[in-house]
Amino acid sequence: MEWTEEGVLLGSRSHGEAAVIVTLLTAGHGRHAGFVHGGASSGQRSLWQPGNRLRVAWRGRVAEQLGTFRGELVTAHAARVLDDPLALAGLAAACATLDAALPEREPHPALFEGMTALLGALGHEGWPSVYVHLELGLLQELGFGLDLQQCAATGVRDELLYVSPRTGRAVSRAAGEPYRDKLLALPPFLAARQVGTVQEWLQGLELTGYFLERHVFWPHNKPLPPARQRFIEALQRFSTTDSG
Repeated sequence: MEWTEEGVLLGSRSHGEAAVIVTLLTAGHGRHAGFVHGGASSGQRSLWQPGNRLRVAWRGRVAEQLGTFRGELVTAHAARVLDDPLALAGLAAACATLDAALPEREPHPALFEGMTALLGALGHEGWPSVYVHLELGLLQELGFGLDLQQCAATGVRDELLYVSPRTGRAVSRAAGEPYRDKLLALPPFLAARQVGTVQEWLQGLELTGYFLERHVFWPHNKPLPPARQRFIEALQRFSTTDSG
C-alpha cells in the first residue's frame, strides 16, 4: 500500500544508528508514523525536524504496519524560527501537544488547517493567539469543545468573564460573580475575537491546559508535554521583557 500527501512533522526519534521514526500530521491520514531510512544522517537530519512541512510518500506491505516514509521539503518552518526563542518554543509546544494528544491515523483536516495557520503566523504580531485557538480546535476535534459564545446560566452573550471548569461553558460577570473563585478566567480576546495581550494569551493557555489535562491526558495517565510548559515559561519571560 502507498499514499502521498503533504504533512507537518510532529516528532522524530532515533532508531539505530542512522534511521528515525517520525510522526506527521496530514489532512487525509491524520497523525501517522513511519520509518525513515537514513533520517538521522547529515544529509537528511535537517529535513526531519518538527514543524517542517513536507511532501511525503508512505509505503507499507499492509495498512496496519509501521511502513516507511520518503519525503521532500516544502517549507522549513523549523529553520525559519531558529533565531526567535519564543516562536521556536511555541512551535515545539504545538508539535509535542498534537503528537501526544491525537490518536493515530484518524483524519482531522480542520486541525491540519489550524496547524498550517499557526505555522504561517509564527513570528508575526499576535501569533500566540493563533496557538490558543489551535488548542481549542484540538479539544473540539477530540470531542471536548468549549462553548464560549453565551452564558451557560442566563444565555446572554455580553460580559462573558468566566468558564465553568465542570462544563466548559462560558459564564457572564453577573452570573459568575458569586462563584468567581471556583471558575476559570475567560480571556477577553477569545470572547471578543481579538488578538489579545500577553497576559490574555497566558490565561488562554491556562484555560485550554486545564481541559486538555482533564479530558485528554489524565485519562491516559500522561502529563501535559514538557515542551508546552517551556512555551508558557518563555511567554512569561517575554511578558516581563516587554513590560520592561
